[in-house]
Amino acid sequence: MPKMNKIRVIVASVGMLTCLGLSGCSSMFTKHVEWETIEPVNYPVLSAVGYAPISAQLGGDQSTKTLMAIKASKLDAYRELAEQVFGQKVDGEQELANLILTNNQLKSSVEGVIRGARVTKTYPVGEDTYATELELDMSRVYDIYLSTAKPKKIRKVTYY
Repeated sequence: MPKMNKIRVIVASVGMLTCLGLSGCSSMFTKHVEWETIEPVNYPVLSAVGYAPISAQLGGDQSTKTLMAIKASKLDAYRELAEQVFGQKVDGEQELANLILTNNQLKSSVEGVIRGARVTKTYPVGEDTYATELELDMSRVYDIYLSTAKPKKIRKVTYY
């Protein structure tokens, strides 16, 4: 066999063995992955206050209007908590005609689910307003989150 053909055969053999070795290694070993949950270092406590007027509520008598104002102030406090957790979406629009501003609109909205909040106080403010204070402990939210979806990171990988 000429010397050049021997070199080609050796290079081809080495290349084939390298391909087989690289592709064979991945299927040769089995691995076991151990996971651990990730926990934050600290948990903030968020608070919010909601207000509602009593006289503007729909109802036949004063006690019904007061109860409706209590419920409305609680919903307002939840809205404020949702703003803190999820943020607030703001949409703006302006129209010009002959370089004169003819229409100027600004809209905001909040969307989100608040779980784990608790009412700390509900009280009248002055003669015609009711207030509700809410507290959201993020450690409680984290516990609720862990019960549904377990965040994980790799603790250890063992190859066999």
